[in-house]
This record gives sequence, structure tokens and C-alpha cells, in this order.
Amino acid sequence: MPLISLHDRSALAARLLADPALHLFELGDLDDTLWPNTTWYTTGGPVALLYTGGAVPVLLAFARPADVPALEALLGELRPFLPRRFMAMLPVGAHLALEPDYGVRHRATLLRMMLPAEPVLPEVPGEPVPLTGDDIPDLRTLLAEAYPESWFDERLVLGGGYVGLRGTDGRLLATAGVHVHSAAYGVAVLGNVTTHPDARGQGLARACVTALCRRLAKTTAHIGLNVRTDNAPAIHLYEQLGFTPIATFEELMIEAR
Repeated sequence: MPLISLHDRSALAARLLADPALHLFELGDLDDTLWPNTTWYTTGGPVALLYTGGAVPVLLAFARPADVPALEALLGELRPFLPRRFMAMLPVGAHLALEPDYGVRHRATLLRMMLPAEPVLPEVPGEPVPLTGDDIPDLRTLLAEAYPESWFDERLVLGGGYVGLRGTDGRLLATAGVHVHSAAYGVAVLGNVTTHPDARGQGLARACVTALCRRLAKTTAHIGLNVRTDNAPAIHLYEQLGFTPIATFEELMIEAR
């Protein structure tokens, strides 16, 4: 089939909600603030999203194994319409459908994990509190010192998507937040889970993730996260909290040859 550009937000939501665990990011991008930065494509099967609201465009194209060939065909049709440089999240090996026009500059393998509906979250020590706009300078400092490669959008703090723990001296020592949170579509993707190097090994990140999940679970049906497959301690932490693996995919930096 020929390449089709999709514009009906309600129809897209119905498609994506058929498999919300796989399409958390795309569902979040249907929200009013992000929707204007999205372009959606299909050839009749899987859907690809090109998001242009950040410094670097991002291509999101996910599919279950049986649908990967159709997704690869879609990527092949998309080649003439893609930017010269972009980030991509794709099934493992699907980037080969972009050759010979594009090459991969950076690659990481990620695991999508999901919290079950009505999770039973353990009690943890500490009292993480919601962060507000007043906390943004301290949050930026923490991320710069403990997680410099993080992606941060302060609008998500203002929307109540972050919690944190401070030390006795008032310094912000740990946080957990969201990369995506849509109340309208009932999805959230955790992100920027980090602890200052001076305070690691005390269970602070665990406390923050647990507190954030408790808050989100009151209004959010689908809570997930992405974690590098080589980050065994983080995977173990999330498994202890009840997260289960859903899919493996690649995060890629792709450039025109």
C-alpha cells in the first residue's frame, strides 16, 4: 500500500489503545501540548510517529514480532520524508530498512517494562514529596551531577510528575519523574530516576519510584518505563516493585549517509 499520513486523533488513539503497553509514548504525544509537533504515517498496518518538538527529531515505530515485517516496509517507504539526523526507537534490527540512505551512529538496547493494573507496591522508608516549580533549579543541579545524559522537560514537574527526597541539609538527593504523562489517555512513562553519588545505596531511588507509582496509579491505567538491558541493578529494582518485561527495542541515533 502507498504511504498514508494520518490526522484523525481519535482514530489514532483507538489504534494505539489496542496495545497501550507498546505505545505509551505515542499515546502521550496525542495530548494537546504535544500533538502539534507530531506527524503520523502508515501503509495500512503499524504506525510510525515523527516527533519534532525537541532539539532532535524522534521517530517512534513499534510493533509486535508478527508485525515487524510490515513495519520495516513502512520504514522503507518513509526514507524520502525523514530528516537527515534523528533519534529512533525501533524493533531490534528494523533500522536496516532505512539503508542505504541512513547509517546508525549510536545504539542502545532497551527493555520496556510495565506495572500491572492495581499494583501492590511495598512499603519503603523515607517520605518522598511532590516537586514543584520552586524545586526545578535543584532538580536541574541533581540531574547535571548524577545523570548528565538525562532528558528533562520542566513542564512535567509543573504537572505534578516528579517526586524527590532531600537530605537533612536540604539538598535534593534523589528523584523519580516521568518522560510522558497523559491523564486523558491514562498513560505514564517513568524517567529520570536518579540518586546523587553521595547518597547511593540507601534505597532512595526505590522510595521515590514507589511513591511516584502510588501517586500515578490513582489516575493512570498504564504505567511503564524503559531501561537499558545491561542495567541489571535497575531491572532488579523494577522487578521487585512488580514491573514485568513487555518488549525489547533499540534506541538509535540515525544520520543520512
